[in-house]
Amino acid sequence: MNQPNVISNPAGQKTLFLAELNETYHSIYGAYVESKHVFIAAGLHHFWDHYQPNNTAILEIGFGTGLNAMLSLLEAEERSLAITYHSFETLPLPYSLVQELDYHKHWDEQSENFFMKMHECDWDKPAQISNFYTLQKINKSILNTAVENQYHLIFFDAFAPNKQAEMWSEVIFKTMYQSLHPGGILVTYTAKGEVRRTLSAIGFEVERIEGPPGKRHMLRAYKKG
Repeated sequence: MNQPNVISNPAGQKTLFLAELNETYHSIYGAYVESKHVFIAAGLHHFWDHYQPNNTAILEIGFGTGLNAMLSLLEAEERSLAITYHSFETLPLPYSLVQELDYHKHWDEQSENFFMKMHECDWDKPAQISNFYTLQKINKSILNTAVENQYHLIFFDAFAPNKQAEMWSEVIFKTMYQSLHPGGILVTYTAKGEVRRTLSAIGFEVERIEGPPGKRHMLRAYKKG
């Protein structure tokens, strides 16, 4: 695929647009707000509040611009709680392109250094980004990748089901289920009925909860355990 282009919504908030899929990387209502709601509040905070872990292992499907990874790092630093973060991505983006999205407005200079380090560290190798945060970016698809009982939390941030249907298949979600520790949680921005039914059929306990701006609902799913 070709690299995406930077576009702005009517409020001047920037995101990336991938012409081949006719799809944006984030909500037109704002990437930062969406990521904070779906993956941090409904995902990471919810997990921490219920389990009070010392170390949290997160699997992300779709590193993209690195925003979800960065917001997780900021939470780890603020609470002094360790996070190990693995992210699968088949279309790595150059940091120079991501810089055009002006994420730096949301954090300080030291945090921007962490963000730069995330993008510039080697793929497929663990990198210690901060005292409480280890990142491994994985440059391949989660398809046909087998991991079991390794993660506490999954950020499922693939392109929309009508744009990238293979990423929302039963095969993928079986891999997600197997990769979670018992009691682990998966969060995603969509609340489509077909996705909810697929998750339930595999064995997840699924709840539809309030979505970010522009979406009525999102999904949070639990591995029984």
